[in-house]
Amino acid sequence: MNSRIPPYGAPLDRSRRHFVAGLAAGGAIAGSGLWRGAFAAPMAHAPRVLSGTEFDLDIGATQVNFTGRVRPAVTVNGSLPAPILRWREGDTVTLRVANRLREGMTSIHWHGLILPANMDGVPGLSFDGIRPGESYVYRFRVGQSGTYWYHSHSLFQEQAGLYGAIVIDPREPHPYRYDREHVLLLSDWTDLEPAALFRRLKQMSSYDNYYKRTVGDALRDVRDKGLAATLRDRGEWGRMRMTPTDLSDVNGHTYTYLLNGATPAGNWTGLFKPGEKVLLRFVNGSAMTYFDVRIPGLKMTVVAADGMPVHPVSVDEFRIAVAETYDVIVEPSGQDAYTIFCQDNARTGYVRGTLAVRQGLEAEVPRTDPRPLLTMEDMGHGGMGGHGGHDMSQMKGMEGGCGGNMGGAKSKGMEGGCGANMGGGNGMAGMNHAGMNHGAGAKPGGDERLIDMRAMSVSPKLDDPGIGLRGNGRKVLTYADLHSVFPDPDGREPGREIELHLTGHMEKFAWSFDGQKFMGAEPIRLTYGERLRIVLVNDTMMTHPIHLHGLWSDLENEKQEFQVRKHTVDMPPGTRRSYRVRADALGRWAFHCHLLYHMEAGMMREVRVEE
Repeated sequence: MNSRIPPYGAPLDRSRRHFVAGLAAGGAIAGSGLWRGAFAAPMAHAPRVLSGTEFDLDIGATQVNFTGRVRPAVTVNGSLPAPILRWREGDTVTLRVANRLREGMTSIHWHGLILPANMDGVPGLSFDGIRPGESYVYRFRVGQSGTYWYHSHSLFQEQAGLYGAIVIDPREPHPYRYDREHVLLLSDWTDLEPAALFRRLKQMSSYDNYYKRTVGDALRDVRDKGLAATLRDRGEWGRMRMTPTDLSDVNGHTYTYLLNGATPAGNWTGLFKPGEKVLLRFVNGSAMTYFDVRIPGLKMTVVAADGMPVHPVSVDEFRIAVAETYDVIVEPSGQDAYTIFCQDNARTGYVRGTLAVRQGLEAEVPRTDPRPLLTMEDMGHGGMGGHGGHDMSQMKGMEGGCGGNMGGAKSKGMEGGCGANMGGGNGMAGMNHAGMNHGAGAKPGGDERLIDMRAMSVSPKLDDPGIGLRGNGRKVLTYADLHSVFPDPDGREPGREIELHLTGHMEKFAWSFDGQKFMGAEPIRLTYGERLRIVLVNDTMMTHPIHLHGLWSDLENEKQEFQVRKHTVDMPPGTRRSYRVRADALGRWAFHCHLLYHMEAGMMREVRVEE
């Protein structure tokens, strides 16, 4: 970091007069970025757009102020969020990325883009990373269109501000028409140094859970449900050492939520003319936050998911997982301003923006919805009585290797168990992910010390809008509503199946696949050209957005038929979801939960596509 930037926690040497002026000027104290401070008056904000085929991106340190405290951020060309990159399908783009930081390697991963492995931007897998004072040239052909994003894959730089949107214009016209468009990038900001936040999670994962149930809650439950049911419920949660209010690891008590770098008070504003069709490109570039998005008074027609066009579906609200993108079309008319309302899934905060016919207008901002509670059914424990999920003898599919239950087809290269250490001569020593080595030496069948529960009854739940969204009186998007406008692009039935369990231990803040952390697991090996099925089972009480680099994830329905193409597959608690993969890109690829601190705590694997 630039030595001129005060360290986290240092007193601010600024007069109140300068402090107020800094907020009025926006979030950026230095650099070319412009965004709103936490208490700034409403005004328009638009991230800079860079278009063409040649780009120079400088990664450096910039002082920002979103909360009344000056803090350092990691930015691209001095901007948070990073500039929007606009490309055209079929072009070859060249991006010269320079590391201007005083210390620490950096990188950029082009999320959801299909490109050569050495262009993917994951230190230790794709390349060695970019050292201070050095540059790396990314050059690749753009073979797709739609809404995507880019971010650092080095330590916690993504949390510190290194993320931006990508818009790729198609060679052929869209299957839908619109008159105007806006990019809306959602993110979460913390004044804490991100590594310090990770340490806090390891020491006390429930720090942000302010809403644990009280004696008063118990008395109300006794009145409503009866004494026996209340005692049984409390006993189940007690045995699991968990709480039904723990919906997110980090929430609005730590985070300030941003829309295009604007706080709620900053009120990002996008213009429209009555009668226009407006395309809104939503990107969830946050580190840890799921957002529930609605625009009161407007229907939204979803036309693309993760960059890929889908058959249009009209909704009032949608949940966007970390790393997902959704394109929606709205047709505002009848009023001059509409609120874009994005609340976190734990209902601890929100960010809002405005669609308006001119700058300076606002619409009513709704209240956040009531805080939901997890149930045993949510976590795949419906009807399990007092078992509580701690019977480790029920870890079906976890005993025989890192593939779990693989339908009788054991994956090539995985016969030796999963406990091999990935250090040494396999090039992983330079992996730029702090915290991923905590589980080295895991047992071949998975380390039970890293697992605090096992879902006993799982299903795809594709038609479930999600915890806190059921029965709210609004039409909420579900995965069952999403259907690609094209058939299965491969056409072959999968030749084999790999099942992986998403596992974790809440108190230890330990996350993994099959009870094995990243550094203690063998790579998952795929044969070039094969078509396979990946089955994910979420045994934890948390929701995980799972991202496979370099390859598309073709989500299946309950009958294991192709439904929708995605690059990030959301996995709520108690779900079992499958998707098809065509191993058509040689190289070493990351496969991980896109909750940043879950990935850093071990929920990541290497996938190798080999001839």
